[in-house]
Amino acid sequence: MTYVIVHALAPIFVIMLLGFYAGKAKMVDNQNVSLLNIFVMDFALPAALFSATVQTPWVGIVEQTPLILVLVLSMWIAYAGIYFICTNVFKKSPQDAAVLTLTVSLPNYAALGLPILGSVLGEGPGTSLSVAVSIACGSVLMTPFCLLILEREKARAAGGEQKSSVAMLPVLMWRSVTKPIVWGPLLGVVLSALGIHMPEMLLSTIKPLGLAATAAALFLTGLILSARQLKINSAVIVASITKLLIQPFIAWGIVLALGLHGSLAITSILMIALAAGFFGVVFGNRFGVQSPDAEATLLITSVLSIITLPLFISLTSGM
Repeated sequence: MTYVIVHALAPIFVIMLLGFYAGKAKMVDNQNVSLLNIFVMDFALPAALFSATVQTPWVGIVEQTPLILVLVLSMWIAYAGIYFICTNVFKKSPQDAAVLTLTVSLPNYAALGLPILGSVLGEGPGTSLSVAVSIACGSVLMTPFCLLILEREKARAAGGEQKSSVAMLPVLMWRSVTKPIVWGPLLGVVLSALGIHMPEMLLSTIKPLGLAATAAALFLTGLILSARQLKINSAVIVASITKLLIQPFIAWGIVLALGLHGSLAITSILMIALAAGFFGVVFGNRFGVQSPDAEATLLITSVLSIITLPLFISLTSGM
């Protein structure tokens, strides 16, 4: 088990450290990562995830339903709890609370999902499919809540016509679906459901792009972290503990309640046990919302996951 843990984590944090060093040493502009972000989120990862889903039989995708249920419930419960605490206990603005909440509730599936599951469960279409499903769940069913709050507060600040939150939700859901990192794997799912097989030449053509996805995503995460300033306070501590410990144990409870076992149970728990993702911070920057607490949580959970991920890998090894 020690070998599995080291084998899973070493490449991840070495590549993240390289990105962190490149940013700190000013080898790469860590204040403007839009170009690398576009490559990772709009090209490399969509290509990898499309290849995974389109080559998976439809029955295999249907078998991911329990995983979807565990992920969505775990993310929604964490989202509701943290947002309530941020707005009612720490008295944060809705925008700041939304950015921090999304950072906590949405794990870093894109950068950490493939290497962790690949090392623990073995690389293959099934592993890639689980990551694709996870990213799609987070993008379609989580990010619209943050975007809704940011759009709503932006409209209020501008003094323009204010639509109700319910009226805005379908529009925001559509915006999420139109992103390549969402429609890429979804297109693969649709083609798989229809029994349409992609030409081998096409799959071979996009394969190199997909192979670059994991390394580029990890490097990007390290680069983003290099631009953050660590400011620890009560909100950051609560957010970090929720992400690293409370949310994974919520997922564990749901897994037990559903009676899941084997690789499906391990995948469900480990995907939620990943460090915080950077979607919240990216969306906040896009709307001019700076959240030092979200940035600190992103950095702290990325570092402390070196401890918590081996813990959950060990705990789930007998499932």
